[in-house]
Amino acid sequence: MDIVLYIISGILLLVGFIGCLLPVLPGTPISYLGIIILHLSSKIELSMNFLIFWAVIVVAVQVLDYFIPIWGAKKFGGSKAGIFGSTLGLIIGLFFGPVGIILGPIVGAFIGELLAGKNHQIAIRAAFGSFIGFIFGTISKLVVAGFLIYYYVEALIAL
Repeated sequence: MDIVLYIISGILLLVGFIGCLLPVLPGTPISYLGIIILHLSSKIELSMNFLIFWAVIVVAVQVLDYFIPIWGAKKFGGSKAGIFGSTLGLIIGLFFGPVGIILGPIVGAFIGELLAGKNHQIAIRAAFGSFIGFIFGTISKLVVAGFLIYYYVEALIAL
């Protein structure tokens, strides 16, 4: 039974890592679920402090992932129209693979600002801010998922 749990845990960790790059999947929570499944095995026991610590980190990263691109767009002069455009661009970009996921929010923020009557310079700055926020959020999710994969591998090696 433990081997099945190890396999399910590993699959969840890999899907979670991929989910950090695809906005349709909640990457870090899926990765954390993989750690919980690993903990359910009879031979690997993770401390309650470890599980609580990583639960808090996962929730914080997940929540911040929604606010960081908005903050980035605002910090670089974006308006609500740019933020709405960035969100819409992200949704449309999902249909165009990884390139669409990256370019969608940038193009969306740019077009949103232009439609709101902003000049090209302000629209470009808002698009850049949205992109910086997106990159920062993605990197933070990948780091958390990477740590969880590290602990998974470490626990299996210790068997």
